[in-house]
Amino acid sequence: MTTVRREAFGRMPPEEGGAEVEKFVLQSDSVRVEILSFGCIIATLETKDRDGQFADIVLGFDTLEGYTRKHPFFGAVVGRVANRIANGRFSLEGKEYQLFLNNGPNSLHGGAKGFDKVLWSAQVLPNGVRFFRLSPDGEEGYPGDLKVWVTYTLSGRELAINYQAQSSKTTPVSLTNHAYFNLAGQGSRDIYDHQISIEADSYLPVDDTKIPSGEVAAVQGTGFDLRQPVELGKYLQKFHLDGFDHNFCLHLGQDRRLVARVFHPPSGRTMEVHTTQPGLQFYTGNNLDGSLKGKGAATYPKHSAFCLETQNWPDAVNKPHFPNVLLHPGEEYNHTTWLMFNTA
Repeated sequence: MTTVRREAFGRMPPEEGGAEVEKFVLQSDSVRVEILSFGCIIATLETKDRDGQFADIVLGFDTLEGYTRKHPFFGAVVGRVANRIANGRFSLEGKEYQLFLNNGPNSLHGGAKGFDKVLWSAQVLPNGVRFFRLSPDGEEGYPGDLKVWVTYTLSGRELAINYQAQSSKTTPVSLTNHAYFNLAGQGSRDIYDHQISIEADSYLPVDDTKIPSGEVAAVQGTGFDLRQPVELGKYLQKFHLDGFDHNFCLHLGQDRRLVARVFHPPSGRTMEVHTTQPGLQFYTGNNLDGSLKGKGAATYPKHSAFCLETQNWPDAVNKPHFPNVLLHPGEEYNHTTWLMFNTA
């Protein structure tokens, strides 16, 4: 049995129109999640440890002001295209498109004002909430009027996130949620004691601006072989890695499949990621630097959280041999990711 409550969370700044931002509280016996109408942000996600104690396992802020200022996409839905597009440029049906460059020479997570920085309209469902917005033709340089629906539903220990979109013109679309997790509880110092496995036989090597080279490389015999669980801290040391910020290539198919599992031995918390998406960006919070004041005045240093962003492969719009990222008029973009929380 899931209960759903809606509450006021704050108001947008006057220069942004001053509209009310709402918070939707979804609660089951074992999971409690708070989601904002601003950026479809997962602001709180509480799950039980093996002793039945709840802790909030996502990074974020106590107030709306934290989310309206610059931050690394905590908990937000990002789009139109998650991840990076090389030089913010692509060609489509004989036309060149130039996007805003917000990540060195590249465009990241939708540009200057992506889906994470706008207010969505909300509809309460019996066990969740559905958000909608129309991204107008030309927004952030992308073609076509894009209708987008993001639906969060909570059933017992499982949070499902469904993304749907329709476009009036051919456009690239790749949507994901950018939650930062720490199964020890947000504000914990690092994720080195977490064990992770990712069901991927290959990954995408990247250049120094994090754009894939185009090669689809086997994980076998490399530091990217996470098919068996590894303890993160020791593993990063062993392979002299500064952290992960890479796309893992999932077994293709539209069906739901288990793609990653994280276990935190001290608390017993586990998290499984299931998805229909072709890619999983595994990011270990390498750019967190302790400068942001988060919930409960916590600071978030490097490697204090991880992201498992289910999405299309980065820069797919410029790499014809990558999975198709184009949505054509008359088609529907429809992907779902399920987060399953448990204890061991």
